[in-house]
Amino acid sequence: MSLAERFLKEFNGLPDDKKEQVIDFIEFLKAKDRNELGALMDTVIKENQQALKELSQ
Repeated sequence: MSLAERFLKEFNGLPDDKKEQVIDFIEFLKAKDRNELGALMDTVIKENQQALKELSQ
């Protein structure tokens, strides 16, 4: 059984209120990934500010 099949089997067996919690958790994980990526990009830009400035000219 694939991971997706296993997830769907377990998910479909949950009551609706628990399904909402699972969806909320998935959205939390996605937002966390976006925040971490944003922080990483901020660090890269800050650490390479001079080089980026030179490249933009």
